[in-house]
Amino acid sequence: MKTNELIDLLSAGESAVDRHALSRRFAIALLGGALGALLLMAALFGVRPDLADVARTPLFWAKVALPGSLAPIALWLSSRLARPGVNGGVAWVLLGLPLLLVWGGGALELAGVSAEARAGLILGKTWRTCPLNIALLSVPAFIAVFWALRGLAPTRLRLAGAAGGLLAGATATLAYCLHCPEMGIPFWGVWYLLGMLLPTLLGAALGPRLLRW
Repeated sequence: MKTNELIDLLSAGESAVDRHALSRRFAIALLGGALGALLLMAALFGVRPDLADVARTPLFWAKVALPGSLAPIALWLSSRLARPGVNGGVAWVLLGLPLLLVWGGGALELAGVSAEARAGLILGKTWRTCPLNIALLSVPAFIAVFWALRGLAPTRLRLAGAAGGLLAGATATLAYCLHCPEMGIPFWGVWYLLGMLLPTLLGAALGPRLLRW
Protein backbone atom coordinates (compact mmCIF):
# COMPACT_ATOMS: atom_id res chain seq x y z
CA MET A 1 0.00 0.00 0.00
CA LYS A 2 1.31 3.44 -0.98
CA THR A 3 1.16 6.45 1.32
CA ASN A 4 -1.28 8.31 -0.95
CA GLU A 5 -3.54 5.27 -1.10
CA LEU A 6 -3.56 5.05 2.69
CA ILE A 7 -4.44 8.74 2.99
CA ASP A 8 -7.27 8.35 0.49
CA LEU A 9 -8.59 5.31 2.34
CA LEU A 10 -8.50 7.05 5.71
CA SER A 11 -10.10 10.21 4.37
CA ALA A 12 -12.91 8.28 2.70
CA GLY A 13 -13.96 6.69 5.98
CA GLU A 14 -16.73 4.73 4.28
CA SER A 15 -15.71 1.18 5.02
CA ALA A 16 -15.37 -0.55 8.36
CA VAL A 17 -11.90 -1.54 9.51
CA ASP A 18 -11.28 -5.27 9.32
CA ARG A 19 -10.20 -6.07 12.86
CA HIS A 20 -9.10 -9.56 11.89
CA ALA A 21 -6.88 -8.67 8.93
CA LEU A 22 -3.65 -9.00 10.88
CA SER A 23 -4.45 -12.33 12.50
CA ARG A 24 -5.82 -13.73 9.24
CA ARG A 25 -2.75 -12.77 7.21
CA PHE A 26 -0.36 -14.24 9.77
CA ALA A 27 -2.44 -17.42 10.06
CA ILE A 28 -2.27 -17.91 6.30
CA ALA A 29 1.45 -17.12 6.27
CA LEU A 30 2.30 -19.53 9.09
CA LEU A 31 0.19 -22.33 7.66
CA GLY A 32 1.78 -21.96 4.24
CA GLY A 33 5.29 -21.44 5.62
CA ALA A 34 5.12 -24.41 7.99
CA LEU A 35 3.70 -26.69 5.30
CA GLY A 36 6.39 -25.54 2.86
CA ALA A 37 9.15 -26.17 5.42
CA LEU A 38 7.83 -29.65 6.20
CA LEU A 39 7.57 -30.62 2.53
CA LEU A 40 11.01 -29.22 1.80
CA MET A 41 12.50 -31.06 4.79
CA ALA A 42 10.92 -34.35 3.73
CA ALA A 43 12.03 -33.94 0.12
CA LEU A 44 15.61 -32.82 0.77
CA PHE A 45 16.59 -34.48 4.06
CA GLY A 46 13.93 -36.97 5.07
CA VAL A 47 12.39 -37.70 8.45
CA ARG A 48 14.76 -39.44 10.85
CA PRO A 49 13.96 -43.17 10.82
CA ASP A 50 13.79 -43.50 14.61
CA LEU A 51 11.47 -40.53 15.11
CA ALA A 52 8.69 -42.65 16.62
CA ASP A 53 11.07 -43.97 19.28
CA VAL A 54 12.89 -40.73 20.04
CA ALA A 55 9.61 -38.82 20.25
CA ARG A 56 8.89 -40.78 23.44
CA THR A 57 11.86 -39.19 25.20
CA PRO A 58 11.74 -35.89 27.14
CA LEU A 59 14.98 -34.81 25.46
CA PHE A 60 13.34 -34.71 22.04
CA TRP A 61 10.59 -32.43 23.33
CA ALA A 62 13.21 -30.26 25.00
CA LYS A 63 14.76 -29.86 21.56
CA VAL A 64 11.41 -28.95 20.02
CA ALA A 65 10.75 -26.52 22.88
CA LEU A 66 13.55 -24.18 21.77
CA PRO A 67 12.06 -23.15 18.38
CA GLY A 68 8.59 -23.92 19.75
CA SER A 69 8.97 -21.17 22.35
CA LEU A 70 10.73 -18.70 20.07
CA ALA A 71 8.09 -18.98 17.31
CA PRO A 72 5.11 -17.59 19.29
CA ILE A 73 7.24 -14.81 20.75
CA ALA A 74 8.47 -13.92 17.25
CA LEU A 75 4.86 -14.03 16.03
CA TRP A 76 3.78 -11.65 18.78
CA LEU A 77 6.72 -9.37 18.01
CA SER A 78 5.96 -9.43 14.27
CA SER A 79 2.29 -8.70 14.95
CA ARG A 80 3.16 -5.67 17.07
CA LEU A 81 5.69 -4.32 14.59
CA ALA A 82 3.21 -4.78 11.73
CA ARG A 83 1.23 -1.86 13.20
CA PRO A 84 2.35 1.71 12.47
CA GLY A 85 4.35 3.32 15.26
CA VAL A 86 4.24 0.29 17.58
CA ASN A 87 7.46 -1.05 19.08
CA GLY A 88 8.28 -4.57 20.22
CA GLY A 89 7.85 -3.84 23.92
CA VAL A 90 8.36 -6.68 26.37
CA ALA A 91 8.51 -9.22 23.53
CA TRP A 92 12.19 -8.34 23.08
CA VAL A 93 12.86 -9.33 26.69
CA LEU A 94 10.89 -12.56 26.40
CA LEU A 95 13.07 -13.64 23.48
CA GLY A 96 15.95 -13.95 25.93
CA LEU A 97 14.23 -16.51 28.18
CA PRO A 98 14.47 -19.54 25.83
CA LEU A 99 18.08 -18.58 25.10
CA LEU A 100 18.97 -18.48 28.79
CA LEU A 101 17.29 -21.84 29.37
CA VAL A 102 19.06 -23.62 26.52
CA TRP A 103 22.42 -22.08 27.38
CA GLY A 104 21.93 -22.96 31.04
CA GLY A 105 21.02 -26.55 30.16
CA GLY A 106 23.98 -26.74 27.79
CA ALA A 107 26.35 -25.48 30.47
CA LEU A 108 25.09 -28.11 32.91
CA GLU A 109 25.53 -30.84 30.33
CA LEU A 110 29.04 -29.70 29.50
CA ALA A 111 29.95 -29.53 33.19
CA GLY A 112 28.97 -33.17 33.62
CA VAL A 113 31.40 -34.58 31.05
CA SER A 114 35.15 -34.61 30.66
CA ALA A 115 36.92 -31.76 28.91
CA GLU A 116 37.73 -34.05 25.99
CA ALA A 117 34.06 -34.83 25.38
CA ARG A 118 32.84 -31.24 25.39
CA ALA A 119 33.81 -30.41 21.82
CA GLY A 120 31.80 -33.39 20.60
CA LEU A 121 28.70 -32.20 22.45
CA ILE A 122 28.98 -28.73 20.95
CA LEU A 123 29.85 -29.74 17.39
CA GLY A 124 27.85 -32.95 17.14
CA LYS A 125 28.06 -34.60 13.73
CA THR A 126 26.24 -32.04 11.61
CA TRP A 127 27.50 -28.62 12.73
CA ARG A 128 28.78 -27.80 9.26
CA THR A 129 25.37 -28.18 7.61
CA CYS A 130 22.81 -27.55 10.36
CA PRO A 131 22.57 -23.72 10.19
CA LEU A 132 22.47 -23.73 6.39
CA ASN A 133 19.81 -26.45 6.37
CA ILE A 134 17.63 -24.41 8.72
CA ALA A 135 18.16 -21.28 6.63
CA LEU A 136 17.15 -23.20 3.50
CA LEU A 137 14.00 -24.57 5.14
CA SER A 138 13.08 -21.06 6.26
CA VAL A 139 12.63 -19.83 2.68
CA PRO A 140 8.91 -20.74 2.35
CA ALA A 141 8.04 -19.20 5.73
CA PHE A 142 10.22 -16.17 5.00
CA ILE A 143 8.34 -15.45 1.79
CA ALA A 144 4.97 -16.06 3.46
CA VAL A 145 5.69 -13.90 6.52
CA PHE A 146 6.98 -11.03 4.40
CA TRP A 147 3.81 -11.32 2.31
CA ALA A 148 1.82 -10.90 5.52
CA LEU A 149 3.88 -7.92 6.66
CA ARG A 150 3.67 -6.17 3.28
CA GLY A 151 -0.11 -6.21 3.47
CA LEU A 152 -0.06 -4.41 6.83
CA ALA A 153 1.52 -1.12 7.89
CA PRO A 154 4.89 -1.53 9.62
CA THR A 155 6.91 1.62 10.16
CA ARG A 156 9.95 0.16 11.92
CA LEU A 157 10.94 -1.70 8.80
CA ARG A 158 14.28 -3.14 9.84
CA LEU A 159 12.93 -4.42 13.17
CA ALA A 160 9.80 -5.80 11.52
CA GLY A 161 11.95 -7.57 8.96
CA ALA A 162 14.16 -9.06 11.67
CA ALA A 163 11.13 -10.27 13.64
CA GLY A 164 9.64 -11.80 10.49
CA GLY A 165 12.94 -13.49 9.70
CA LEU A 166 13.12 -14.93 13.20
CA LEU A 167 9.57 -16.23 12.89
CA ALA A 168 10.51 -17.92 9.62
CA GLY A 169 13.68 -19.36 11.16
CA ALA A 170 11.87 -20.74 14.20
CA THR A 171 9.19 -22.29 11.97
CA ALA A 172 11.89 -23.92 9.83
CA THR A 173 13.72 -25.23 12.92
CA LEU A 174 10.55 -26.93 14.14
CA ALA A 175 10.39 -28.79 10.83
CA TYR A 176 14.12 -29.55 10.96
CA CYS A 177 13.73 -31.20 14.37
CA LEU A 178 11.93 -34.05 12.61
CA HIS A 179 15.11 -34.78 10.66
CA CYS A 180 18.01 -33.68 12.85
CA PRO A 181 19.77 -36.53 14.72
CA GLU A 182 21.50 -34.23 17.23
CA MET A 183 20.35 -34.67 20.82
CA GLY A 184 22.90 -32.54 22.67
CA ILE A 185 21.68 -29.36 24.35
CA PRO A 186 24.99 -27.53 23.70
CA PHE A 187 24.56 -28.27 19.99
CA TRP A 188 21.10 -26.69 19.88
CA GLY A 189 22.31 -23.68 21.84
CA VAL A 190 24.87 -22.89 19.15
CA TRP A 191 23.87 -24.26 15.76
CA TYR A 192 20.08 -24.12 15.98
CA LEU A 193 20.31 -20.53 17.10
CA LEU A 194 22.78 -19.71 14.34
CA GLY A 195 20.40 -21.26 11.81
CA MET A 196 17.59 -19.02 13.09
CA LEU A 197 19.89 -16.01 13.17
CA LEU A 198 20.58 -16.21 9.42
CA PRO A 199 16.99 -15.46 8.27
CA THR A 200 16.72 -12.92 11.10
CA LEU A 201 19.68 -10.97 9.75
CA LEU A 202 18.40 -11.34 6.20
CA GLY A 203 15.02 -10.00 7.29
CA ALA A 204 16.66 -7.02 8.97
CA ALA A 205 18.66 -6.32 5.82
CA LEU A 206 15.72 -6.64 3.43
CA GLY A 207 13.03 -5.09 5.64
CA PRO A 208 13.63 -1.46 4.62
CA ARG A 209 13.41 -2.43 0.97
CA LEU A 210 10.66 -5.05 0.90
CA LEU A 211 8.35 -3.64 3.56
CA ARG A 212 8.42 0.00 2.50
CA TRP A 213 4.95 1.42 1.84
